[in-house]
Amino acid sequence: MSKSKRPAADEIIRYEKDRKTRIATITFDRPEFLNAPTSDARLRYADVIRAASVDDDVKVVVIRGVGDDLGSGADLPEFMEGIDEPEKRLRELRVDDPGLGVNYPPKNTFRNGATISGWYANVQAGNRPLQELKKISIVEAKGYCYGWHFYQCADADLVVSSDDALFGHPSFRYYGWGPRMWTWVQMMGLRKFQEMVFTGRPFTAEDMEKCNFLNKVVTRDQLEAETQKYALACARNRPVDTVYMQKVFFEIYKQHQGEYMGSLLSAFFESMGSGVANDDSGDLDMMESIDSGLAAAVNANDDKFPPDFRLSKKNRKKPK
Repeated sequence: MSKSKRPAADEIIRYEKDRKTRIATITFDRPEFLNAPTSDARLRYADVIRAASVDDDVKVVVIRGVGDDLGSGADLPEFMEGIDEPEKRLRELRVDDPGLGVNYPPKNTFRNGATISGWYANVQAGNRPLQELKKISIVEAKGYCYGWHFYQCADADLVVSSDDALFGHPSFRYYGWGPRMWTWVQMMGLRKFQEMVFTGRPFTAEDMEKCNFLNKVVTRDQLEAETQKYALACARNRPVDTVYMQKVFFEIYKQHQGEYMGSLLSAFFESMGSGVANDDSGDLDMMESIDSGLAAAVNANDDKFPPDFRLSKKNRKKPK
């Protein structure tokens, strides 16, 4: 998608709240691009989460997507543009004030990649803001729940899912790492998460329910009503002050497990990707796939795997 056609951040990340129920709703609204957030949209998402955390009118935050999917991850083409356009990186890092005169680290330095990878561990970057939300978060999962959208599922307090949802990260196929890996280990358990990483296969809602990753799985036509039922139950429970105290307890528990440290560790390994040598010329490589389109390369690579290991819903229906 061309830069000029990308919607504004407030069009991709919609926010509304019901003062009577104290339920706020964040909606990912870019279905024609599988709800992929731009860099600006991720920054807005972080701001919206922080606002909801402070807002006395809000006790519960519901997160959902328009269309058939929660989402298939961030806008990778836009991210890759930042390799040749340092000003994009500076804007995402919120240090693009001309008066500061910031010069982004040049290509072929460790800091070039590590700076942006490390930024993703910061809640203001929009990858893990739910970790610091002092209200109850509920994700309504459906269809693709990949990449950045998978982050939100793992970081949320509760997840209600349709039975057709798929969870995972395409990065395990094209790169090998994902920024929220430590959290996924904690949520899924080591044995099953290792299977996801080493095979690269997406997990179904049934798989994830067995991992205790999901709170409830229902059919697609029941999803919205079931999510609302959970949201209302949470909103009608203890006062907002109590919710704040409960969230502090769980935040301390997760930091004791190393949630933030895990983000920093994943960021370091992602920054070392240039040191990986392919086994042969047929291996999928993110950097080599930029010119042809990373999404297209990942999709074409799907055919190498058994149908139930493929990432694309369309490709999963193809015969071997």
